[in-house]
Amino acid sequence: MNQNLAFFFPGQGSQSKGMLADFLAEESIVQDTFAEASDVLSYDMKALVLNDAEGKLDQTEYTQPTLLTASTALFRLWQARGGAMPSQMAGHSLGEYSALVAAGVLDFKDAVALVAFRGQSMMKAVPAGVGKMAAIIGLDDEKVVELCASVSSDVDKVWAANFNCPGQLVVAGHASAVERLMVAAKEAGAKRALPLAVSAPSHTPLMQAAADAMQEKLSQTVLSAPLCPVWSNARAVTLNDVEDIRAALVEQLVSPVRWTEMIQKMSANGITSAVEMGPGKVLSGLVRRVDKNLTVTSVLSPDLMDKAVNNE
Repeated sequence: MNQNLAFFFPGQGSQSKGMLADFLAEESIVQDTFAEASDVLSYDMKALVLNDAEGKLDQTEYTQPTLLTASTALFRLWQARGGAMPSQMAGHSLGEYSALVAAGVLDFKDAVALVAFRGQSMMKAVPAGVGKMAAIIGLDDEKVVELCASVSSDVDKVWAANFNCPGQLVVAGHASAVERLMVAAKEAGAKRALPLAVSAPSHTPLMQAAADAMQEKLSQTVLSAPLCPVWSNARAVTLNDVEDIRAALVEQLVSPVRWTEMIQKMSANGITSAVEMGPGKVLSGLVRRVDKNLTVTSVLSPDLMDKAVNNE
């Protein structure tokens, strides 16, 4: 175990058609992991990722299990190639489930079923068109939180949902309130206010019905003690007790992602390098803006995986 190394697992937004294509063509471990997930969900996940003829990859109930599977496949391949194990792990939103699989807390097949259910529950909690999310670029977090309160009303509200890095905060809530917030943010000096291609207002109180459904589902799921510390998005601490982990996963749906705070704490705890164990480079970019001294390596291709494993 490398005491200065962490693994980061991405959430929604890191998926793309054709992701892991080279790995799926060449690596039996990756192929087998996708086959396992396909057996659980009764559809061909490899075909979905490579072809996505119906545009399902961006639908929450499909996005979540495919990202979990991609991250787990890469983690398993890293292990098989003898890569160094981290002293801590963290996942962004959905990525927390990938981290818990890697840390031995969740069985992979259980996690696949869980996150598929999570995606379905999130879609049911708020009808399409009612909710919205937007990224606010170039304002202090405190200012955005203040604006959320000022533009919210008794009938429609907006909240801070993802504290991603200094100068980037994602808000979510009722579509009408998010639209007012975007106008207010621009007037307050934001560089950009960008609507996101996500209908479910994640990490807000509007997800309470989904949180209730997940609480029931998680109560029926076996969890084991983590093999290494895993950071909780909702609490910005590591949790060792399985009942605390179970509760924090429920809280996560209705609470903001405290990514900035988590990275700052990990850095303070001695983490100097990390591997983004999943498709895309979203987290690498965010971490760079939180702490320039924390180096994040992506493993987007077999060659990059080999270099990272060999610490080149």
